[in-house]
Amino acid sequence: MGVKKKKEMQVTALTICHQDLETLRSLADVEGKNLASLLLHCVQLTDGVSQIHCVKQIVPLLEKADKNGACDPSIRSCLDILAGIYLSLSLKNPLKKVLASSLNGLPEFFLTEAVQSFTSRLQEELSTTDVYSYRKVIDNISCCMENFDVGRAGVSNLLKNVLHFMQKSLTEISEENRKFAGNHIVQTQLMNDLSVGTRVSVMLVQKIQDFQTLHVRISSSPTWQSMCGLLSIFTKFLIDDHLLQTIQSTSGLAVILFIKAMFHPPEEIPDLISSLLLRSVDCTSIPDWFLNCCRSLCCADVSQSTLLFLCQGTLTMLDWQNGRMGPSGEALLLNIVHVLFTLSSQIKESTLELFFSRILASWTNSAIHVLESSSPSLKNSLNGNSSIVGKLLEYVYTHWEHPLDALRHQTKIIFRNVLQIHQLTKEKSDSEASGLAADRFICELTESLLRLEWHVKGKYMCLGCLVDYTGIGHILALAKTIPSQILEVMGDQSLVPYASDLLETMFRSHKSHLKSQAVDSTWIDEWHETWVSPLLFILCEGNLDQKSYVIDYYLPKLLNCSPESLSYMVKILQSSADAKSGSYNSTGALGALMACLRAARAHGHLRSATDVWRNLVSSARIKQGLIHQHCQVRIDTLGLLCESNRSTEIVSTEEMQWIQFFIAYNLNSQSPGVRQQICSLLKKLFCRIQESSQVLYKLEQSRSKHEPENELSKQHPSVSLQQYKNFMSSICNSLFEALFPGSSYPTRFSALTILGSVAEVFPVPEGQVQTVYQLSHDIDVGRFQTLMECFTSTFEEVKILAFDLLMKLPKTVVQFQDSEKLQGLFQAALELSTSTKPYDCVTASYLLNFLIWQNALPSSLSAYLQTQQAACGDGDTSAIVVERNTLMVIKCLLENLEEEISQAENSLLQAAASFPLYGRAHCITGALQRLSLNSLQLVSEWRPVVEKLLLVSYRLSAVVSPVIQSSSPEGLIPMDTDSESASRLQMILSEIQPRDTNDYFNQAKILKERDSFDLEDLNASVLDIGASAEIKGSKERKTCDVTAQMVLVCCWRSMKEVALLLGTLCQLLPMQSTPEPLSGLLTVEQVKEIGDYFKQHLLQSRHRGAFELAYTGFVKLTEILNRCPNVSLQKLPEHWLWNVLEEIKCSDPSSKLCATRRSAGLPFYIQALLASEPKKGKMDLLKITMKELISLAGPTDDSQSTVPQVHALNILRALFRDTRLGENIIPYVADGAKAAILGFTSPVWAVRNSSTLLFSTLITRIFGVKRGKDELSKKNRMTGSEFFSRFPELYPFLLQQLEAVANTVDSDAGELNRHPSMFLLLLVLGRLYPSPMDGTYSTLSMAPFIPFIMRCGHSPVYRSREMAARALVPFVMVDEIPNTIRTLLAKLPNSTDQCFRQNHIHGTLLQVFHLLQASSDSKYRLNTYFQQELADVAVCTRAKLWLAERQNPCLVTRAVYIDILFLLTRCLDKPTKGNQPALEHLGFWGDIRRIISRSELMTGFPYTFTVPGLPQYLQSLTKLAIAAVWAVEAQAGEQARDIPISFSQLLESSFPEVRLLTLEALLERFSTAASGLGEKGLPLWNMRGTFLMLAMKENHPECFCKILKILHRMDPSEWLPETEHCIHLTPKEFLIWTMDIASNERSEIQSVALRLASKVIAHCMQTCEETRDSMVPTLKQWVRLVASSCGEHLPTESRLAAAEALTSTTPFLLTSPDPVLELQDTLALWRCVLTLLQSEEQAVRDAATETVATAMSQENTCQSTEFAFCQVDASIALTLALAVLCDLLQQWDKLAPGLPVLLGWLLGEGEDFVVHVESTHQVEDYLFEKAEINFWAETLTFVKYLYKHLSHLLSKSSWCPLSPESLRHLHRTASEQCHLLSQLFRELPPTAEFLKTVEFTRLRIQEERTLACLRLLAFLEGKEREDTLVLSASDSVAETNPFTLARTEAAC
Repeated sequence: MGVKKKKEMQVTALTICHQDLETLRSLADVEGKNLASLLLHCVQLTDGVSQIHCVKQIVPLLEKADKNGACDPSIRSCLDILAGIYLSLSLKNPLKKVLASSLNGLPEFFLTEAVQSFTSRLQEELSTTDVYSYRKVIDNISCCMENFDVGRAGVSNLLKNVLHFMQKSLTEISEENRKFAGNHIVQTQLMNDLSVGTRVSVMLVQKIQDFQTLHVRISSSPTWQSMCGLLSIFTKFLIDDHLLQTIQSTSGLAVILFIKAMFHPPEEIPDLISSLLLRSVDCTSIPDWFLNCCRSLCCADVSQSTLLFLCQGTLTMLDWQNGRMGPSGEALLLNIVHVLFTLSSQIKESTLELFFSRILASWTNSAIHVLESSSPSLKNSLNGNSSIVGKLLEYVYTHWEHPLDALRHQTKIIFRNVLQIHQLTKEKSDSEASGLAADRFICELTESLLRLEWHVKGKYMCLGCLVDYTGIGHILALAKTIPSQILEVMGDQSLVPYASDLLETMFRSHKSHLKSQAVDSTWIDEWHETWVSPLLFILCEGNLDQKSYVIDYYLPKLLNCSPESLSYMVKILQSSADAKSGSYNSTGALGALMACLRAARAHGHLRSATDVWRNLVSSARIKQGLIHQHCQVRIDTLGLLCESNRSTEIVSTEEMQWIQFFIAYNLNSQSPGVRQQICSLLKKLFCRIQESSQVLYKLEQSRSKHEPENELSKQHPSVSLQQYKNFMSSICNSLFEALFPGSSYPTRFSALTILGSVAEVFPVPEGQVQTVYQLSHDIDVGRFQTLMECFTSTFEEVKILAFDLLMKLPKTVVQFQDSEKLQGLFQAALELSTSTKPYDCVTASYLLNFLIWQNALPSSLSAYLQTQQAACGDGDTSAIVVERNTLMVIKCLLENLEEEISQAENSLLQAAASFPLYGRAHCITGALQRLSLNSLQLVSEWRPVVEKLLLVSYRLSAVVSPVIQSSSPEGLIPMDTDSESASRLQMILSEIQPRDTNDYFNQAKILKERDSFDLEDLNASVLDIGASAEIKGSKERKTCDVTAQMVLVCCWRSMKEVALLLGTLCQLLPMQSTPEPLSGLLTVEQVKEIGDYFKQHLLQSRHRGAFELAYTGFVKLTEILNRCPNVSLQKLPEHWLWNVLEEIKCSDPSSKLCATRRSAGLPFYIQALLASEPKKGKMDLLKITMKELISLAGPTDDSQSTVPQVHALNILRALFRDTRLGENIIPYVADGAKAAILGFTSPVWAVRNSSTLLFSTLITRIFGVKRGKDELSKKNRMTGSEFFSRFPELYPFLLQQLEAVANTVDSDAGELNRHPSMFLLLLVLGRLYPSPMDGTYSTLSMAPFIPFIMRCGHSPVYRSREMAARALVPFVMVDEIPNTIRTLLAKLPNSTDQCFRQNHIHGTLLQVFHLLQASSDSKYRLNTYFQQELADVAVCTRAKLWLAERQNPCLVTRAVYIDILFLLTRCLDKPTKGNQPALEHLGFWGDIRRIISRSELMTGFPYTFTVPGLPQYLQSLTKLAIAAVWAVEAQAGEQARDIPISFSQLLESSFPEVRLLTLEALLERFSTAASGLGEKGLPLWNMRGTFLMLAMKENHPECFCKILKILHRMDPSEWLPETEHCIHLTPKEFLIWTMDIASNERSEIQSVALRLASKVIAHCMQTCEETRDSMVPTLKQWVRLVASSCGEHLPTESRLAAAEALTSTTPFLLTSPDPVLELQDTLALWRCVLTLLQSEEQAVRDAATETVATAMSQENTCQSTEFAFCQVDASIALTLALAVLCDLLQQWDKLAPGLPVLLGWLLGEGEDFVVHVESTHQVEDYLFEKAEINFWAETLTFVKYLYKHLSHLLSKSSWCPLSPESLRHLHRTASEQCHLLSQLFRELPPTAEFLKTVEFTRLRIQEERTLACLRLLAFLEGKEREDTLVLSASDSVAETNPFTLARTEAAC
């Protein structure tokens, strides 16, 4: 939001040659007033901007000379020099344009002289012979033609020479380009020159007047010859596919333009070009010059790109306005579009596709120009019903979802132009007489668009065009709810921009339409109802994503259109804010209100801040918004405070208070998006403070001089500035306090990010600039130490933020005084760099970098420098100091690393266990990456260091590579304890390590417990070897366990660091091509060695982590090589690629390429080589590689050589997954799909496996990444026409393969005949879906697929039949579905048929089912005609009803037929023309009742579960039975019907499937009834006895769970009294039974049972006051149950149930004025609430917050806090809960017994501190943490809140002090802990915060708890000075850790 500084203009100063300079000196006058003096002064200036001012004085000077009438010869010389200056300036120099502009204003008197000067100077330029100087001349010609009259006149004078030069330069540049084939850097420049030259040639013909009469010139003239030569050149360019397509495109324009200029007569030009495009040129009827120049265009085999660019040239260069070319022009227009339609199916390349779309859009523009005065025949050819318009729309529909944005944009232009074309083809009389409703084309188009699904992006674009064309009225008449429909989809980020643009188009159109028709202001009410009401509903009730996108995209547009709507919105939201305050999953009216106000203020619709707070929203509402349970409400409220359209608006005192309140409770947000928004909004606020403070400073200065009349602020500026300073200081204090020991990652991230923003927004002032605040003033030693300790965080983001913040501080703030401390920090960094914990070496890297950049290294390191003068010289700058320090550190690390590598070469186990090598390498890389290595000064010292770095990297890699390159690197250290296992391992090792030479891998090692062994003497024959290795390091001895995980992590991380180090070296270091220059640090040979290293490890590593990271380094290398000017290096990637392709092809058994593990690093290797190829080139490497790989991936006759095929398939998979290849890979998708499908038929498993993986990748590449839970979601599908238009080659292939599959399925012999590719084929086809936009203009008809897919439904494989049914749907048009269903039903056998196959019946029925389902989901369902069609289908279904009855012995087919009947009942549920629904009219329900009554549900089951299809049949039958029961229930009021079966009968079924479905249906009804959405009078209450009895005897877990849920949904008052009668249990016994269930069952049942028990308890407590005391024992059991359900280790569902249980019982047990439970149990329940509020799960915290909200809202507690009846966030709910609890203790008069319990919470009693202490002495060095970790809870936050409330409670309460005995235990415990902590702190090493972070933090937290407890105990004992005990207790701690005491006050 801050004002951006204007970028200073950089202008290169002009210079002239020595001769011209002498001329100017000789001509300059003494007074310096003539032109020569001015030019001399201008040339002598060194600043380009000053020269511009000087040049602007030329014309005024010459105007004076012109008035004097003098023609001074010196002016001629000056004009000549000016011409030379102009031509010498570079193209982009602003001086060139200024000079041209000045010379354009020359007086006429001097124009002739100026033109002559320019002509002579330009003639000199044209004589240039150097190929690389041609570009400058061409640029000068171009500049002369662009708005420069003098220059254009000069070019006209030299036209013959210019044309000759253009011909010569283009020829020679083209030849030079051919010479440098392969050197893409030189070629790129030369091709750019060709492109510019072609454009300039076009410009010459367009802008020079002489070309108008060129055709009458004789053919022997030089101009004509040059024109012919240029035309010939452009023709060659046009057909040369090796040139860039931009050159071909421009050449196409040039060819047509030159033909237009040269051909005579012009009337025949359209016919000539038509013959060129149609490839029907008659060579006898065209001039010889044309044939000579364009012979290659006249032949039949012109390439697609040539034709395409010829079309482009024709459309661009010919004059289409007003039909000036006559009938031949109209014919040419139609010919062009036919050629384009032919090309559309042939073009594959994405760049050509983009060109094509632009050219097609250009054609529609040309058509519009021609139609404005065209013949009726053309209008007839282009009307809405014509085939051309149909094909244009087909193109739009198949490309509006294209991945390329630019192409999608062109489809919008085409669609808009189609509407205009249609308008122009209508007769005027027709369009005037008949309205829009009679325009059949527009009506059908609108309806078909509205029927489309909303996930289609093109729908929004086309509807927007239609609104612009027809207005909104027509669309609103067809779809009144369209605003709500569009807003509903705004939760999908990919659709949001399209949806918001369409909505804006619509509501603006609607507003203008209503205003134009209205006579008063009531029109706004209709507009609000249409557009604002749906918006407010979304803002109140929408989901988070939906609401945030609506706020960001839609709301600002609406307010910009209608600012007056804000008051309407606020008025409605204010009235409903109390009723709908929102919750954790809904923002409510309060959230909507804040969102509206925020958007209004940010966009300037609120005049000032006071308007917001005073008139629109109260202060209480703001505070509620800042701590609302829903994160979006909090963000919107903060945005309202921070954002303003005026960057200098004063921040009010009230706003500052609210911000402080917000920061106190919102730093610990788990959502990264929320954290990012908070930090961004606060940064905007800081920018406002900074910028408004500058205004206040100026105002203060002006007020000191005189008092102004107008007041910017209501108070004196100095007061506001002081408030700003205090506010910023307070904010930073809060942020530093948030970095307390044990603070969570989100808190630290937020605090450090905001502090970083403060340091950035309020920089150290320079010069006279004043700043209101400086962060450095608030940083002391303690805070500096706090920032340093942030380096120990396990999250690297925290380390980065802390490092960046420290780097932003001035050097004076972070100076180190203590040399011992420095030595300790450096030593700690070195120790961390050898830690076995991977994150420790990252800490070491940041620590070392900080010491380097702060120049705080120990003095002992200076010994590593050779040139001390460089280190200590007088000219030291910060850059050289950093370089010197980096060099010293790297040398030190390198020395240590060499020593450790030497030890690792003897024993890799020793290295893995005590000094893993990767840490040192990581620190070296980290130091190098922060150094600007291209501007080093100590080059002579760096060169040997770089050389040694390379050698050490190779040595390190050699040590660890045997593990990484083994066939099984994951478990390569044997840990067996018997000789038999050891012998087996010996055999395995010999197999998996055929090429390894490391001695360690030659022998298997037998390990035996408790005995130590020497690592240097390992022998398999020795049995007495132990698992504990006593490793003798260079500095210490330590015992550790060596695990396979340690060895592997050591090895692959070392490989990773080597790869990153080498990648850094080659990316950042300058390269030298020869050994002589001293500036370079890497030689060519070294770069080649690095490349060979990467090649070896990528092609031989087996561990994915190793080769993925080697790939990262290799990519850096290849990117550098492709930009390298050295040709030999530039060609290396290509050379490596050919070598590896040859190795793949040869299939040599001795090849080291890994054929398993998906070819390991081989795909990565090729990926790196191809991805780094310049994208702007022709991508030749990619094309050749893909061609080779696809040929290898195809089926091969030689079954022995399948390894190349496997490699090719795996590499193709990697390339198709690589997003960097973008659209360049799309042309190969079809071939890849063919290879994958054919590979699936291979007899070799490896080929089939790789084919499957490739196929999966291609599905993702074609249909997109899965964006929904539904596997076949339409977001990941496309229409058939779109699919086959994008991949036309797949059409014949898939059809042919499908036919082969279908032929194998229909086998008369009846044997099981599976075709391998059926699965893949049906999977692809099933991803397609039908669209109402699919037309008849495409040649790729879907109809041929239908019979083959139907036949695939006869497959003997069940899954194949299902897939065939799904695949059939997209191939059947929606209006054809009823006919297809009838056809399929007719194929089914009759009951009298003797011979039929159940597989065939099943496949056919599945196809009927899926087609019916598609029609029921479609928008045709409400169509009356469609309903009639479905009624006919129902009649056909009744004819085959025997398939649903016992006559059909197959349960599987019976089940599917019953599913069809069930679906028909849903489709035909609407009445037809009569009053009776179609189902009743057809007697359909009668048939269903008969099926049910005769089914096994009524008669019993003679089957067991061994019968195939029984569960499926039961489920289908039960669903139909339930539908029948609901139907009868719904009509019970009209007429009594016989119920075929009752729910009670269904629940008595012996099959759990039946019971489960029935219970689910009943539960759904109960849920909808409870939420008020369903029918109120449910006839189910008489079943309560059934439910109770079923609960007692049900043994199926899922059914039992559903019964408990039903009982929980029902009101206990209706069924609880019946327990004694029905199940012989009293309500109390039933409660105990329920709690027993909750104690013993698995989690889901336990959760439901706990909820049910809690509801029963709440009911009993509410209704049976007299029995409360008798329930206490039961309640105690319930309390224990709830407490046991709150543990962090338990499933989320259990904790959610506990929270819900607490919420339901809060009024009776937690906040009751007369507590039922004992205080201990009540406090136990409150402890559960506090525990749940600190859960890591957001859902659990939200549920616990509901408990607190309920507790605050009771009559006796609503005064405890200011947030009663508010929805608050868990972070503040924690402190509110403690406030309510303290208030309740006073109300209950239980402070005396309750206080020790709360103090125990404060001290942490029961949290096993002693166990933690013991663990500090016995730390098992696990590689990764395995314990449950809560990343959200902060112990000291809880301690701070509890301490605050207890202090407040004790200070205000008037109660008798407790006796010393009651607090003695706590005092003793706290004192003991204090002394123990003091002792433990002494035992820690000096830099324990870095070396023993976990232990140090744990002790610090416990110290804070102990001190807080002691402070309160001191207060209770009535001490006069409370801190005495605290200080004495912490003295010992402070001695060992000087930074501990500084934080005590802050934490407590």
